Amino acid sequence: MYLPPHDPHVDDPMRFKPLFRIHLMERKCATVECMYGHKGPHNGHIQIVKKDEFSTKCNQTDHHRMSGGRQEEFRTWLREEWGRTLEDIFHEHMQELILMKFIYTSQYDNCLTYRRIYLPPSSPDDLIKPGLFKGTYGSHGLEIVMLSFHGKKAKGTKITGDPNIPAGQQTVEIDLAHPLQLPGIENLCDFSELSRIVLEVQEQVRREEQEEERRQEEEDRSQQAASQPAAKPLGGEGAEGEETAAGAEGTTQDKAPASQPFVLPMGVISRNEDYPRTCRICFYGTGLIAGHGFTSPERTPGVFVLFDDDRFGFIWLELKSFSLYSRIKVSFQNAEAPSREAFDEMLKNIQSLAT
Repeated sequence: MYLPPHDPHVDDPMRFKPLFRIHLMERKCATVECMYGHKGPHNGHIQIVKKDEFSTKCNQTDHHRMSGGRQEEFRTWLREEWGRTLEDIFHEHMQELILMKFIYTSQYDNCLTYRRIYLPPSSPDDLIKPGLFKGTYGSHGLEIVMLSFHGKKAKGTKITGDPNIPAGQQTVEIDLAHPLQLPGIENLCDFSELSRIVLEVQEQVRREEQEEERRQEEEDRSQQAASQPAAKPLGGEGAEGEETAAGAEGTTQDKAPASQPFVLPMGVISRNEDYPRTCRICFYGTGLIAGHGFTSPERTPGVFVLFDDDRFGFIWLELKSFSLYSRIKVSFQNAEAPSREAFDEMLKNIQSLAT
């Protein structure tokens, strides 16, 4: 398992932790060992579920227990996961979230299902290269997000989740058609000024969406009323295409302006104060927030800040919070790890032995 670095050090490398291992012997004999816990390897099981998916099961979960009970297990987990002790965490809300995460993750006892992650395709027109990023999420610590591009939109999808927003949800969405012109550095510290700029763009986006819905409804009514599909007027579709192309061209031209000074407005909380003090460009975006258990989810306005090819940020306007993201550069393969083809073959051999 590749764990993110300790909060809030997003630029530090990922941490490596073995969870299971497979021994292939002669005559197609194989053994599986669970590596979870602190008592050494013990008996485990692996099963292929379907394509790009397999599950692991520990057959000796008593090896995961500690003599000091759950309290010792929690303190050990806290040191490994967060690099600190409970006494170091003074914020009551953060203690609550950390405890929730421990209870949620420890109940599985390394009986897990694994699904292959397919990284998003890359295009020369992308703002930066898509891929996996480590990001700060306040009291939740560091989480992994996959950045992908979809025309005039960019999306950040959670690979790891938390008690509020689970994995698989779209944590941020960036509107590449609406770049933001930040105020000068002397006014950027004023949160109300930044808020005014963002909310004006939010209202503009809302009007554009309503206009698009109205235009689509009119087209649908026209098509229903006509007995035969009517030919479109000259320039209708072409004009729309030209407008889209112009918008895309404008966005492309704005992709790499000269660096501009950047500082977080007063009152915006950041787990990592070591963020870059210059940025390339900013865009309007929305971030997903919800209560515990993913209750009452809603998208709220924010600012996407591109720092360089490997770092970006997001200002959550409603939360007055800032997330800093740093690209994961690890190759996800240690020196002794088998190739993808060898690993797939290994799983097939185990499956045939089991049947």
